[in-house]
Amino acid sequence: MSKLVPPHGGKGLVCSLLEGAAREAELKKAEGLKKVEISARVRGDLIMMGIGGFSPLNGFMTKADWKSVCEKFTLADGTFWPVPVMLDASKAEADAANVGDEVALVFKGETYATMKVTEKFALTPDEKKWECEKIFKGEGDDSADDKFWKIAEEDHPGVKMVMNQKEFCLAGPVKVLSEGRYPKDYAGVYKRPAELRAELDKRGWSTVAALQLRNPMHRSHEFLAKIAVEVCDGVVIHSLIGNLKPGDIPAEVRVPAIDKLVELYFVKEHVIQAGYPLDMRYAGPREALLHALFRQNFGMNRLIVGRDHAGVGDFYGMFEAQHIFNKIPVTGDPGKDLLCQPLKIDWTFYCKKCDGMASLRTCPHGKEDRVILSGTKLRKMLSEGDAIPDHFGRDEVLDILRAYYEGLTEKVEVKMQSAASGKM
Repeated sequence: MSKLVPPHGGKGLVCSLLEGAAREAELKKAEGLKKVEISARVRGDLIMMGIGGFSPLNGFMTKADWKSVCEKFTLADGTFWPVPVMLDASKAEADAANVGDEVALVFKGETYATMKVTEKFALTPDEKKWECEKIFKGEGDDSADDKFWKIAEEDHPGVKMVMNQKEFCLAGPVKVLSEGRYPKDYAGVYKRPAELRAELDKRGWSTVAALQLRNPMHRSHEFLAKIAVEVCDGVVIHSLIGNLKPGDIPAEVRVPAIDKLVELYFVKEHVIQAGYPLDMRYAGPREALLHALFRQNFGMNRLIVGRDHAGVGDFYGMFEAQHIFNKIPVTGDPGKDLLCQPLKIDWTFYCKKCDGMASLRTCPHGKEDRVILSGTKLRKMLSEGDAIPDHFGRDEVLDILRAYYEGLTEKVEVKMQSAASGKM
């Protein structure tokens, strides 16, 4: 019998993916349905609903769910959920889709799902702004009342995403028909929740930590993972293989870099590398909660949360993503509450005087003795061809990253956060 944490929502893994003859029949039916063109973000959300990663969701949210999630961190039925999962549609698409109709959800010519429309509603620009303030506005300098809306629509990719959504939303249950390129392009790394749970069960693990990654692993990431290995049965290095903002390092580069690090610097019996198919929302604390929620579905009961988890710019406080776990609703019903808990770790760095990795809780020395480790800082140095300081990353990993940057014909300016610049 499994010793793993149960999936979120109290219903087991809720999987909307069709396979075999059922999939073929639904694809044929989809040819005659009205079509809604979806975004890359919606495609990722669909795949997660298909494989059970978004359990207990089996479709896109109603307006009551949207409002409750933004205000209360729960679906309308009281089940914990931290960010909206919406299907946006143009006026023409919404006009063509009556409540009760089925529609085909299409991305770049491929049908990813069908959906039965149970509700359609508009989100006004003011409602979108309200959502952005609830979901993306944090405690950092860029979120100050006199600054947020002056810069957010240009500098915050999550805000841009919401404000650029089409004006209507459709809600209803889905039947997912495709996992896109992920099973083929990331074979062995892309794992459905049931597959990862089976692997964890085979190893006999019960206390499992997730290391969330959207960057290649530098020494700080390595240190965080090894702390988790010391206090848990094992760690899953669980990296995003969906879309990122311009200037971030794509998954096809990050995956082999992580492979190399695991091969050379980890005890393989205590670590698993896996990937999941979402796009980043850059929602900081709210996204940390989402990361914990779907890790619970994948069988993990701890999420490593360090400095500026899922952040962008200076929109969030450095440890705001840790503090938010103390503020979410708790009902006492394990089917409705979040069961995956944070493994909170202080700011980590290499200290020359300590002669090793350390944190603010363990190192008594000054910032002049510390090599500040940051994915943003690493990307900026690589992009500009700067020398990488000693102890910032493993040489074997840096060789892979340098080769990637040397092959780029067009580079994106990397903006530095104040923390990544070395302020402590």
